[in-house]
Amino acid sequence: SPQSLIDLPPEQSLDHRDHEWRVIQKYMPGALCGCDHDGCPVWYDIIRPLDPKGLLFSVTKQDLLKTKMRDCERILHKCDLQTERLGRKIETIVMIFDCEGLGLKHFWKPLVEVYQEVGKGPWAPLLALTTSLASTKLFPVGYNLMKPFLSEDTHRKIIVLGNNWKEGLLKLMSPEELPAQFGGTLTDPDRNPKYLTKIPKSMYVQDQVKTQYEHLVQISHSSSHQVEYEILFPGCVLRWQFSSDGEDIGFGVFLKTMMGEWQWAGLMTEVQLNQRYSAHLMPEDGRLTCTEAGVYVLRFDNTYSFVHTKKVSFTVTLDRDRALEGMDSLGDPGDPAPRPMAVAAPSGR
Repeated sequence: SPQSLIDLPPEQSLDHRDHEWRVIQKYMPGALCGCDHDGCPVWYDIIRPLDPKGLLFSVTKQDLLKTKMRDCERILHKCDLQTERLGRKIETIVMIFDCEGLGLKHFWKPLVEVYQEVGKGPWAPLLALTTSLASTKLFPVGYNLMKPFLSEDTHRKIIVLGNNWKEGLLKLMSPEELPAQFGGTLTDPDRNPKYLTKIPKSMYVQDQVKTQYEHLVQISHSSSHQVEYEILFPGCVLRWQFSSDGEDIGFGVFLKTMMGEWQWAGLMTEVQLNQRYSAHLMPEDGRLTCTEAGVYVLRFDNTYSFVHTKKVSFTVTLDRDRALEGMDSLGDPGDPAPRPMAVAAPSGR
């Protein structure tokens, strides 16, 4: 079911979860298929049919990252099945990237940021080999964007195949394990393994998201805006979504070390990395499980901009179900949002 495959926040409606699962299932290319000569599972990512704007206007960045984590779980499960079937340990995989059709649309910044996050994910140690097919003129651009996020060990495992890519793949696996479109004999029941459809605009939800924010702040250049939330019990989950108007914005979450007074970011404990987000192109969302009680600070950072004032819209919700488990009632755990204590930082803070 969609609920078991995509771990979405519990306050979201079933219709919302179904919508996002339908989009990901139908329009997100990539799948496990076959094994190489050593019995290692093979994962395919096909670039051409990917509709970056359609995808990220229809689901959130966090949903895509969760999907990639689920893919990693599927890969690990496949390795376990191969280990059981072959009677020897299988703990690496082969990833094949079909770069045919790679175009400028695939370098849309929000999509690049998603794949950069994926590049830092837990799948990297599993790689036995990464193969890129049908390299185009834009391939070096994409590779250079990803390179800083890949370890040296991963770099050494990457092979780029040129015009002889079919022969190269047949050296890795038998024809029976290789899909027909890549030179093998394996076919899908419907004989059409390619996804060719753009996501219809009727499935876009970005405009809907923009109307749901509860707060709007204006942050001057060279300054920041801090919003404080007092968390009384460990286990509470803070969730946020925000967008900016016209320019990117920095964002991070901190835990105060001194109560009752404003603190510089450098004097607080950073619990969610402060970094810049392209929230003017698509909404950003995330969550944090608060491991201890205290005052948590959501900080919107515009200190790096010496010219632009930024408008930021945001909503924060609090899930206290876990924290209140087994306790007497301490108020309605379904409160839609914690009460913020907003603090606009002076210039340069």
